[in-house]
Amino acid sequence: MSTPVGGSGPCIALVELASIATGMECVDALIKEADVQLFLATPVSPGKYVVLFAGPVDDVSAALRRAREVGAESLIDSLFIPNVEPTLLAAVRDRGDFAEELDALGVIETLSVASTIRAGDLASKTASLSIAGIGLARGLGGKSWVAFTGELADVEAGMQAGADDAEAAGLLVRRLVIPRPHPGMGPVISGALA
Repeated sequence: MSTPVGGSGPCIALVELASIATGMECVDALIKEADVQLFLATPVSPGKYVVLFAGPVDDVSAALRRAREVGAESLIDSLFIPNVEPTLLAAVRDRGDFAEELDALGVIETLSVASTIRAGDLASKTASLSIAGIGLARGLGGKSWVAFTGELADVEAGMQAGADDAEAAGLLVRRLVIPRPHPGMGPVISGALA
């Protein structure tokens, strides 16, 4: 079942680097710099490294600053969200299970992990949506995606806000809204068939 969004969440930051070795160096530097919790620290296709971490605003800010310094020559993208949508962070770790009928499905596909997380956060704060799934660069050639369900008007509004942000950064691949998707789409969206 999808998770309703709208709460206030932790401070998060992310660095996306063009070098796996530099990514590991950044992880070491940022966790030495401040008390943060790593959510994701992994190589992703095509030869990039992504680090997502959370914690108190001051700690996350200090760790991000240090990671940007260490990884400056390999930095592709980064983000800092002081109050991320909490279900977005949970979706990074867990896959949902859909039993309900879906009124509408929205998908934002981008060229970077950071732009997907930023777009997903904006979309979920714009409208009453449920996060349906998220894919962050693994096996995607470096692309990422986030999917939402909800009432058609909410999905359209959320997709507009999130996709506009990614488009402004030149990182939007595609935005999509499907009214009344087939009930069999649930496992596809949540990644249960992966």
